[in-house]
Order: sequence, then C-alpha cells, then structure tokens
Amino acid sequence: MSLELISLENIQEFAHNYGYWAIFLGILLENLGIPLPGETVTLVGGFLAGSDELNYWLVLGDAVAGAAIGGTCGYWIGRLGGWSFLLQIGKIFRISEEKLLNIKAQFSENAVKAVFFGRFFALLRIFAAPLAGIADMSFRKFFVYNLAGASAWASVMVTLAFFAGRVVSLEQLVSWVSHFAIAALLILVALIVVPIWLESRQVKRAAGE
Repeated sequence: MSLELISLENIQEFAHNYGYWAIFLGILLENLGIPLPGETVTLVGGFLAGSDELNYWLVLGDAVAGAAIGGTCGYWIGRLGGWSFLLQIGKIFRISEEKLLNIKAQFSENAVKAVFFGRFFALLRIFAAPLAGIADMSFRKFFVYNLAGASAWASVMVTLAFFAGRVVSLEQLVSWVSHFAIAALLILVALIVVPIWLESRQVKRAAGE
C-alpha cells in the first residue's frame, strides 16, 4: 500500500532513467517512513527485469539492500528517540504511560514475527522497525530477522513481477498486490482488535456481576 502521491507512469519513467538507483532509493526511503510506493517500485523493477531491461539479480539485490538498510535506520530512530515521541503522542490523545508500557510489552513479545512478516502487510512494513527499536529488541536479533524479512519480501515481489509481468499488465499486477496488502492488513487488525474487544467485554460483565 502507498499513498499514491506518485503515479505508476512516473515510477516507470524514473526507473527507466535511473535504473537500479531508483529501485534502491525508492524502497529505502519508504522504509524510512517517507510516503513513497516502495512496493510498486519493487514490482516495476521485477517487471523491467522480466522484459530484459534490467538484471533480475541486481534488482533483487537492490530491493533487499534498500529494505534492510531502511529498516535498520528505522530501528535506530525508534531506539534512540521513539519512546519519548510516543509519550508525547500519548499525551495528545490522552493515552496513559501505563497503557503505552503495556502496548510496548505486548509488541516486544511479538517483535520477531512483526519484523519478519511485517513487510508483507501494508503500513506495518514502515512501522515494524521503529516499533522494534522502541520495544528495545536487541539489535543482533533485529538485524537477523530484518535481513531475513527483507530478503523474503523482496524475493516474492521481484520474482512475482518477473514472471507474472509476462502474462498480465503491470497496472493489473500492481492493483492485485495493493488490494492483497490492504486485505491482509485488515485481517491482521481484526485478529488483534477482536480478541481485545471480547476480553474487555468479559471484564465488564465480570465487574457488573
């Protein structure tokens, strides 16, 4: 998912003009939290590799490097200043520090899964790394799962575009992947929110008895 501030045609033109640098920087900047369509950039790179305009392995290497380096920068942003920023946001929305600490602890328990699988979900791809830093996940563990997640995500996206781009249009492919990413995010949110909601209802019922 992206904020579609840049059209697919502009991304294609940028990739044509700057090749591997366009792919690397597009993914890197998205992982730093800048609203660029890194997922679309990756698909464009794989599509161009499938049409022999770019080299598959160099596109894949760029995608992995951009995602991994961007994630690492995001981790340190979260580790060094993320918690104080989160406290300020909490004050604005009247969320107590105790509740934020509880959320931090819950994320810490699932940080490994979030860092690895988060790349396949819209928005979580951007926020998983800073949240891992805020949750004080060890850098060694983060580095391993961040690199593994970046490699898995990039391999799927680039390879999908490399082969599927030969039988469907790039526009259709980008649309399918975007819809899948949004649907996956909604399902993930439901899996998290619904149990919390049910638990709160049970607590209220128990308190009322």
